[in-house]
Amino acid sequence: MELQRASTVAELCQVLTKTNKSSIYPLIARIICLMLTLLVSTATTDRTFSAMKIVKTRLRNNFLSSYLVAYIKKEIAREFSTHSIIDEFSPIKKRMVQFRMPSIEK
Repeated sequence: MELQRASTVAELCQVLTKTNKSSIYPLIARIICLMLTLLVSTATTDRTFSAMKIVKTRLRNNFLSSYLVAYIKKEIAREFSTHSIIDEFSPIKKRMVQFRMPSIEK
């Protein structure tokens, strides 16, 4: 009998389908299908929650702490212009997009 030769859950599912036994035992076929998809579903969910954890804790805390420093030191922050900040950070790293267009000399 082919069912006895199936050594894995995937092979058992294939044999049930080939021999049309899945219509005789629909609940067993359904349980097997659920077992086969469970690991994939769980892994995707775990990755999603891990990404959400990073976004909601580390990145949010970094943003909030930087924003709070700027808010607390707003008297000092008012002295900086946007162009001076761009001029300070643009040469540090090559960027795919320029912060501002180079000036055209006449």
